[in-house]
Amino acid sequence: MDRVSSFDEPLKKLLGGATAKVMAEHLDLHTVGDLLHHYPRRYEERGKLTALADLPLDEHVTVVAQVADARILMFNNGRGKRLEVTLTDGSGRLQLVFFGHGVHKPHKELLPGRQAMFAGKVSVFNRKMQLAHPTYQLLDASDADEATEAVDAFAGRLLPIYPACKQLDSWRIAKAVDAVLPSAQDAVDPLPAALREGRGFTPLPEALLKVHRPQTKADIEDARARLKWDEAFVLQVALARRRYADTQLPAAARRPVADGLLDAFDAKLPFTLTEGQEKVSKEIFDDLATEHPMHRLLQGEVGSGKTMVALRAMLAVVDAGGQAAMLAPTEVLAQQHHRSITEMMGELAEGGMLGGSDQGTKVVLLTGSMGTAARRQALLDLVTGEAGIVIGTHALIEDKVQFHDLGLVVVDEQHRFGVEQRDALRSKGKQPPHLLVMTATPIPRTVAMTVFGDLETSVLDQLPAGRSPIASHVVPAKDKPHFLARAWERVREEVENGHQAYVVCPRIGDDAEEEKKGKAKKKAAEEDPDKRPPLAVLEIADELRKGALAGLTVEVLHGRMHPDEKDDVMRRFAAGAVDVLVATTVIEVGVNVPNATAMVIMDADRFGVSQLHQLRGRVGRGSAPGLCLLVSEAHEASPARARLSAVAATLDGFELSRIDLEQRREGDVLGQAQSGVRSSLRMLTVIDDEEVIAAAREEAVAIVAADPELDHLPELRTVLAALLDKDREEYLDKG
Repeated sequence: MDRVSSFDEPLKKLLGGATAKVMAEHLDLHTVGDLLHHYPRRYEERGKLTALADLPLDEHVTVVAQVADARILMFNNGRGKRLEVTLTDGSGRLQLVFFGHGVHKPHKELLPGRQAMFAGKVSVFNRKMQLAHPTYQLLDASDADEATEAVDAFAGRLLPIYPACKQLDSWRIAKAVDAVLPSAQDAVDPLPAALREGRGFTPLPEALLKVHRPQTKADIEDARARLKWDEAFVLQVALARRRYADTQLPAAARRPVADGLLDAFDAKLPFTLTEGQEKVSKEIFDDLATEHPMHRLLQGEVGSGKTMVALRAMLAVVDAGGQAAMLAPTEVLAQQHHRSITEMMGELAEGGMLGGSDQGTKVVLLTGSMGTAARRQALLDLVTGEAGIVIGTHALIEDKVQFHDLGLVVVDEQHRFGVEQRDALRSKGKQPPHLLVMTATPIPRTVAMTVFGDLETSVLDQLPAGRSPIASHVVPAKDKPHFLARAWERVREEVENGHQAYVVCPRIGDDAEEEKKGKAKKKAAEEDPDKRPPLAVLEIADELRKGALAGLTVEVLHGRMHPDEKDDVMRRFAAGAVDVLVATTVIEVGVNVPNATAMVIMDADRFGVSQLHQLRGRVGRGSAPGLCLLVSEAHEASPARARLSAVAATLDGFELSRIDLEQRREGDVLGQAQSGVRSSLRMLTVIDDEEVIAAAREEAVAIVAADPELDHLPELRTVLAALLDKDREEYLDKG
């Protein structure tokens, strides 16, 4: 049999149409290979055979016994029924219970006098030992040998429990796996023999057998170690080949010129760069000077000065005769970048204009909501090369936008951009432009290696001089209401000392739909205080104006306001005319008001860890220390409170992103943009398997460097081809 083809056999040939259809529709399993890689989620232990007299509590046991009697009892006014079966084996008695729909089959089969094997977990109910919903197998009393054999096969086994669906339960999946398991012998082993032997891995066919039908717990460990490694390794080889292919692409080297735009900019900087900024800038400039495209991920805490590093890279490219484009996820952010970059550059941003510097260049903004005339001018400046720097939203990607010579693309907040958009922008260069991706969400090293494995990573982990420490505290509003009163006093003190404050709420609270929901929730909340709706900006602002912060200027900011209105509020807040800004998370990204020193986050448990960390980064941006108060009504022992305590305990975003990942698992973090990678990871968990991923990456890099086309490793090529079917191949290409 051809070595690949048995894995590619459609399931309906082996399992019959109906089962195959459910597997395809509900579990996304289509071929024998898919089913063999559908691993058990956990294993139930069937205890060794135990006499009824010796049953241990809370353990999984297997017993052979005879049915003494069985009766159906009604409860809940006849709406519910349960089957109670009493067993005896001569040493003692045991009760079994079955509920609901699970009653019919055992009621027909477990007749007094029948002998069977039962497996389940022993519990106590009404001071009697019982098994609830045990699995069982009837024994044919006439054939003693067969009964003994069945008992041996049944007891003491590790039963695989598969990820199942309503239409197909775990034991039916197990039966289907039995039908395809012989094909495991034909598994194509992707690991080079030297690597497999060097690391002492179980051969792949054996690992598949052990993961589905383990005899011992050691079998499970062996199989998992091998299967995890394969996933990490194949993925890292794919990424290493991407990186290798990128180094083969041509790009124009862009080196800054002496006494050019960059030098002029550096000369007027009012501060010196941090060591971290210097180091990361050097990495970027080294990349820009090579003749293949840079692909770099720049990670930096909120306020670590990423924009400054990116701007200097853009200026270097303009110096070298190219253009730079910065892509932002929202109009507000694009406008903000445009504002801060033109402010930082001063007359250098007015090249060719009256009063502009001779060395300067034009910095243009391009967004969807611009007026026609302004837009036409911006497009013209880009195509003639008059504008060296353009900052914009998705509008930059449209066909109409043409560049004179695009040399560098900077993408802000990577996780909000699909890979396709990065790609569309890259295709606008005469040769592939250099690419710098920035993110303020700290990504643990392993996730960076898995998801952005085709990008080299730079990390800015120092805050610039002049940034102040932020003290964070949890305010338990329910247990200690006086703490909340004290929080508002602290806000008032900050304002009296000449500073400003933010108050953040999860909800806006103004439209009719919300009102209706609010009323329903209010009613529910009166019955159950835990069900109240999240606190709303408009309500809280109103309460504060009348109560705790009466006499201070309290304004609101949220996403449903008109853009001009938003700008006006932000401008007045930045100018110090507003004492307290009550807002939704619209302030999360990129708002910079150094005089704001305090932040109170209401219902903080309704926000994610990374989000709280991003929000907190808005205070302490000046010379005065920052204060962040996390107000919550969550109970002290709840996971929500544990999360808040973790945020209060550390300012290290990388540490927090680990905590966040551990709580949410990686699915959400990797997000839809990475779907290709996600669906190929079945055994590997990105956060726990750090060593595996790092080691696999090292091996992959070495293998690809020695044999980029994998000519000497046909098996690895075959497995890669299967993993990188069309859409994944495209996904990685666009990475």
